[in-house]
Amino acid sequence: MDGISKVSCRWLPKLYCILHMPKRPNKPLTITEALRQAIADGDIPFLQLEKKTGVLRQSLMKFARGEQSLMLDAADKLAEFFGLEVIKPK
Repeated sequence: MDGISKVSCRWLPKLYCILHMPKRPNKPLTITEALRQAIADGDIPFLQLEKKTGVLRQSLMKFARGEQSLMLDAADKLAEFFGLEVIKPK
């Protein structure tokens, strides 16, 4: 399954969301990919994530499913919560 990652959806038990990840060997994740992966791996209910970050649950769910993007301020809040940072390549 090149370029496809299966992630269990909290809001759809026993079903899977398929996140289509572009094939980019030896390249770092995009900010969007890193945030989606952190949300999926974090195993934190969306309601709790909303309370801790201030990002609306509906926005988190749609973003995790790949249905919408996030505003930069929301992405900043999530990146801070998950301990992600952008590093400029040398």
